[in-house]
Amino acid sequence: MYKRRKFLQNSGALVLGGLALSQNAKAFFLPQAAHPVGLQLYTLFNIIDNDVQGNLKKVADIGFKEVESAFSKKGGYYGMKPKEFADYVAGLGMSWKSHHVLGAPFKLPANAKPPTGPDGKPIEIPPMRNLKENMQQLVDEAAEGGVPYLVCAMSPTGTTEEIKSTVDVLNKTGEACKKAGISFAYHNHDMEFKEVDGKKPYDIMLADTGADTVKMELDLCWVTKAGVDPVELFNKNPGRFPLWHVKDIDKAMTGPQPVGTGIIDFKRIFANAATAGMQHFFIEHDMPADPFASITTSYGNIQKILQA
Repeated sequence: MYKRRKFLQNSGALVLGGLALSQNAKAFFLPQAAHPVGLQLYTLFNIIDNDVQGNLKKVADIGFKEVESAFSKKGGYYGMKPKEFADYVAGLGMSWKSHHVLGAPFKLPANAKPPTGPDGKPIEIPPMRNLKENMQQLVDEAAEGGVPYLVCAMSPTGTTEEIKSTVDVLNKTGEACKKAGISFAYHNHDMEFKEVDGKKPYDIMLADTGADTVKMELDLCWVTKAGVDPVELFNKNPGRFPLWHVKDIDKAMTGPQPVGTGIIDFKRIFANAATAGMQHFFIEHDMPADPFASITTSYGNIQKILQA
């Protein structure tokens, strides 16, 4: 939003400083979001690798200004080197702000169907690198690409031992990222809020990781599904949540929905962005049937919500 003085200059309506703006003058402009709208590219997981450049251009054409990357079936960064991907995104008028990686080794279930290409034939998936086994390589690549944030997308928290191992990986990665000149964060699902031996893994993560080296990317859909109020988390841990995943959830709490089509009160949450320390937020919808329809709806609705 323009400062009042700037607005008066641009509109030519120079009035006495003590007079309030009229309703007509207020209607002359719309307030703007304090942060550019970003997209988590995992939303396009099933289609992006079929035409990386064409799909990224569609993202830019919708109006997104920032992106957060994730695992690609092409390997690397959608088949590119870190700097190459950063340059291509910049050429579309967007900025690469964050990259998701796994915290520990992950294998598809034995009965899982292999992914297929546009021709319907199975495609070979490159190994999913993870912080437990490939930490320094992943940190170095993020730094090479100039991406400000490396994010652990998920890590096992089903047992006390898994939680301890995850906390150890997060602390080591946070220190490595600090040395590389980038920031590090952990992205939640709802599983981190399910008690293990009487304690919530998320509470342990917040308490046992360095507040300066391990930040949090709060997924507003999954934290809501877990029955936890994001604003309460912000108030208890101010400044710890520089990244958000912005997606809605249906009334039955079954799963993600486009922004503005579910039950989450985004207006209230964004009103507490300063307390959270939010720097970037990314629209996301976990592999919807029509990803471009979903992100177009979410983009339009978040603009309306932030300008209301």
